[in-house]
Amino acid sequence: MTSPPSGQQYELAHGGQRAVIVELGAGLREYDTDVSPLVDGYARDQACDGSRGQLLIPWPNRIAGATYRLDGAEFRLPVNEPRTGSAIHGLARDKPWRLAGSSAAAVTLTFDLPPQDGYPFSLGLSATYSLAGDGLTCQVTATNRGERPCPYGAGAHPYVRVAGSELIDDALLQIPSGATLETDDRGIPTGAERHVEGTVFDFRTPRPIGTLVLDTAFTRLRADEDGVTRITLRSCDASHGVAVWMDQSHRYAMIYSGDTLPDVSRRRRGLAVEPMTCAPDAFNSGAGLVVLQPGEEHRSTWGIAAL
Repeated sequence: MTSPPSGQQYELAHGGQRAVIVELGAGLREYDTDVSPLVDGYARDQACDGSRGQLLIPWPNRIAGATYRLDGAEFRLPVNEPRTGSAIHGLARDKPWRLAGSSAAAVTLTFDLPPQDGYPFSLGLSATYSLAGDGLTCQVTATNRGERPCPYGAGAHPYVRVAGSELIDDALLQIPSGATLETDDRGIPTGAERHVEGTVFDFRTPRPIGTLVLDTAFTRLRADEDGVTRITLRSCDASHGVAVWMDQSHRYAMIYSGDTLPDVSRRRRGLAVEPMTCAPDAFNSGAGLVVLQPGEEHRSTWGIAAL
């Protein structure tokens, strides 16, 4: 039997929930309930497209010019987004992760990120996915196993959807955010924030997405009383929906409507809600950047829940 393009498949189940985690990049390929799919994923025999369900480590989004400086030294990464000349979405999403433990409703995958061109640091990575009554949880842990400080950020790239709608246009989006990041034509932040009040990006109260094109970083996120920030997408009648939640290690969230996906048929079928511990180009701006000291560990947790 031919191996799937995304490698070994790890199926989790709890009650009416089912999720599939893949070996390649420790990504989330499917997440369904007994009522409907919650993510717009991809089939077992397909390769991942549009970064669907991938973990974005050791940086989410773009590094401008694929170049950054740390402690007075300049580092040059391979350009993997020729359109913008950027390095995008980290170094671990297309690598095979190892199984470290599993049960019916949980799996842990690990990966040792070796020193390489542009990122001469050593990271030990672990991702644990679990299903419970309150939905899907993903905890990501990074440990600096080298002898020098290293820059670090983490993100995730699930596309969520609501049942009964082919496109996201009629769905009600709520983002508890006070500001967006102003960017240039490459999607690189300029350093300025724009308050959402009075703009098309004000989703503090649920409202339809309509035809709005989103490829936008939101910040000044507001957490609920439990310390968790929830971004929600609901059906047009608000009878059901899905939430992407993130702990306070995530100070930013990228929202992407999929309008630039190469496969036109996949555009606007799901909304990418991307928890990020740092801003795009944080290796240069320092916005939310974590610098891990030798032996230091960083944990971040996010998840998805049906509404």
